[in-house]
Amino acid sequence: MRQLHQAINLADQGDQQGAMRLTLQLLERNPKFVPAIKLKGALLEEAGQRSEAAAAFAEGLRLAPNDPDLLLKTGIYKLAAGKRDEAIELLGQCAKIVPGDGDAQFYLAQAYHLNGEDELALSAIKKSLKAEPDNPSVWQKYGELLCSTGDCAGGLPWLLKAQHADASLPRLDFDLAATAYKMMDLTGAVQFAARAVEAQPSDVNAWQLLATVDVKLAHWQEAQTAFEHVLAMKSADVDAMLGLGQCEVELKNYEKGVATLEAVLRLDPTRLLAHFYLSRAFAGLGWTAEAQHEAALHQLMMEQATFVRTVSSDERESSIKGQAQKLLSAHREADALQLYQQHFKGTSASSADAYVFIGKLYLFMGRTDDGLRCLRHALKIQPTVRGAHTYEGILALKLGDLNGAEKEFQAELANDPNYQVAIAELGEVRYHQQRWSEAADLLSKSKTMTPELLYMLCDADFHLGRVNDADLNAEAMAAYARSNPQLMEGLYDLLNRNGQADLVKRLQQNLAD
Repeated sequence: MRQLHQAINLADQGDQQGAMRLTLQLLERNPKFVPAIKLKGALLEEAGQRSEAAAAFAEGLRLAPNDPDLLLKTGIYKLAAGKRDEAIELLGQCAKIVPGDGDAQFYLAQAYHLNGEDELALSAIKKSLKAEPDNPSVWQKYGELLCSTGDCAGGLPWLLKAQHADASLPRLDFDLAATAYKMMDLTGAVQFAARAVEAQPSDVNAWQLLATVDVKLAHWQEAQTAFEHVLAMKSADVDAMLGLGQCEVELKNYEKGVATLEAVLRLDPTRLLAHFYLSRAFAGLGWTAEAQHEAALHQLMMEQATFVRTVSSDERESSIKGQAQKLLSAHREADALQLYQQHFKGTSASSADAYVFIGKLYLFMGRTDDGLRCLRHALKIQPTVRGAHTYEGILALKLGDLNGAEKEFQAELANDPNYQVAIAELGEVRYHQQRWSEAADLLSKSKTMTPELLYMLCDADFHLGRVNDADLNAEAMAAYARSNPQLMEGLYDLLNRNGQADLVKRLQQNLAD
């Protein structure tokens, strides 16, 4: 211990090399002497050797798993490395051992925030504020988290308080700009964002925010410059490319706009606004046919996207799908039902909806008898429950029973005439029956974004001689199916068989680029 104190004194006097030399001598004699390992980590950290420091702190924590200093330091380095779950575990353990440690709560709040758990983040930063009520960095983080949870009016005073105390705090101008933007104070947002990029010219998020605010203010030249800065740092950033293309159109640089927006669509053909602004760019160049085509494609894909967002709960279900499947695989059906009911607590979802969800999962897992049992139990509980008839119909369709499938889809639509999935699947029945007009009408009405169903719609349109409609639906399908080579090959074959070789070449070129 005497030699350790000598090393600490040398470090305090600025003799880092001497302190490290003594520390290494200590560790040579006793490699498991935790206080020396902690000092080694601190010296490495001060010397800027962060990866070596992190390794030293991790080694110390292995030997002393409940040491608060090592939990804090290792947690901070895990957070910096993007290992948020590990950081939360370590920092949370540190906070339990030393509840009044403001640093542990501060970094725990940051870890929760980056993990999308803002309510937990807000709880942690409040504890940090209680421990360190005069710390401007804590004021800043508290203001940021209040804003991220929707209380921008409550968060702004804390950010301004932090600015008054220490205007040089990292990213404070960015936080102020983001808060002002959310409060629709565009003048304030653009001023703070400009200061943020001046202070940190390499902060791509600050440039992106500045560009976004300039777009809202219709400052097209300034926004173009900001987007160009973003792209200088992130050359394939689709959002920035789309923003740049919009600016070029607004500034009447139509040829540049076409090139930029076509590049966007090669990277992501589902970007609806890219089709919209590309239509405007073509119109500006006097290319009427191309403009009308892009406008029609934009309208088609917008209708599909809007319809799906308003009627589907699949996205909310998807967050528990994996966990529910594990429970079903372990023969814990009651727990899977409870998981659904707890997840949808406070909504209009019923116990019958829970059985539909479980029945659907069983069918996807190949457990047909269990799936049908749950779907039929759902109908027994609530005859009008959405989806039960549809998924029985999908199973019948898969088994080639078109009459049985139609019966189930018609029963579903009798309860809910606007249920998208049932409309689309009835369209598939009509497609297999070669009733082209009815198939096309139903599939079109469903606003489906499913590539396989769009293929059927495209084929039905060709049979009906609706070549323009077929081409539009083919392009929409290609946008959603570009990562599925088998589906794309099927689409190319369909188009070639119907004399659309030029469209095939264009789609293949877009995919290759």
